[in-house]
Amino acid sequence: MSIDAATVERIARLARIRIEDDQRDALVGELSGILSWVEQLRAIDTDGVAPMTSAVAHGLHWRADKVTDGDIRDKVLANAPLVIEGYFAVPKVIE
Repeated sequence: MSIDAATVERIARLARIRIEDDQRDALVGELSGILSWVEQLRAIDTDGVAPMTSAVAHGLHWRADKVTDGDIRDKVLANAPLVIEGYFAVPKVIE
């Protein structure tokens, strides 16, 4: 598929991109090259090829799905300006 200047203008308008006149010819060539590369990729027979999710085959490391507080309450509360009974204390904002 070949791209012409009118198509580049339409794409630019749809994408809300301002293209100067001297850039239009370069973009015609670049977009045509990209589309020809995609056509080459379409020609490749990928039947029977499993999708690749990683270059290195490895399994996932699962952990137990349980809710915890991380057992670091004291470290977290050490950053608080005021702690009351093990909780952050904040000033009242509603009268």
